Amino acid sequence: MKSVFRWLALPPLGLLLAAASVLCTNEWAVAQASRRIADVPYVAAAAPDFDARRHLLDIYQPTAKAAAPRPVVLFIHGGSWNSGSKDDILYKAIGRRLAKNGFVGVVISYRLAPQVLVPQQADDCARALAWTVAHITEYGGDPSRLVLLGHSAGGGLAALLATGSDTLLARHGLPARAVHAVLLDDPAGLDMLDYLTKMQYPGDEKYLVPFSKDPAVWRQASALYHVRASAPPMSIYIGGDTYPSIKGSSEKFRERLTALGEAPKYTILPGKKHVGMVTQLFFAGNTLYTELKRLAK
Repeated sequence: MKSVFRWLALPPLGLLLAAASVLCTNEWAVAQASRRIADVPYVAAAAPDFDARRHLLDIYQPTAKAAAPRPVVLFIHGGSWNSGSKDDILYKAIGRRLAKNGFVGVVISYRLAPQVLVPQQADDCARALAWTVAHITEYGGDPSRLVLLGHSAGGGLAALLATGSDTLLARHGLPARAVHAVLLDDPAGLDMLDYLTKMQYPGDEKYLVPFSKDPAVWRQASALYHVRASAPPMSIYIGGDTYPSIKGSSEKFRERLTALGEAPKYTILPGKKHVGMVTQLFFAGNTLYTELKRLAK
């Protein structure tokens, strides 16, 4: 209790420095539980569309020895389809926390708009998944217990992989059910055909860059229109105070899966906004890690 009062007595700068010190100490302790293998290419350098900066992934291995291969989580970041990277501080922190929770974490980058459209981004994610399935045993992971995790735009991309999205998986040698389970964290873009047809929110025109002006592309890049029976088990987490469009499209996605006999676990976290749905993953004991462990069984 005395230490708490000492903190409260500090001037603002001192308090900030003290908080930063505690944060750094905690992050150092988390980092000791993992090993990062950085900048692994998941597309062959000879491929005509190879991007030496974006076609990369990082692997986070727990440092503790394991008697058997560990479950794997492949994380796809968000960023409105035009920003984000595996090298962002938060996503590195998520990789370390996946390892701390006993997973082999795979955190990927993919090409962004305006360089490519969303279907090409989904193709990048499918190639990263194919690489992971083929190689993760070399890093102590079990490809038969691979869980997809995506937030925001990354959630929409993960949903495209989970639903198979026509030939998306097959053209990379993957079966329709290539993953063990999926966790969608406040997913965006599940029904962009409806969203871009209505254009009811200010600034919606910006999404015509990653999705183009072609309604056929809007439909192709929307997981809702690819939902099928025998999809992998899905868990959907929605922020209670997230964007109305995410709430609405996620509910439609839930209803479509349920109608096919594949009802997902659907959880609303009261008071959570869209950004908070991913920043909560900074805390290694967060409920989403508990759910990932359940899904990996």
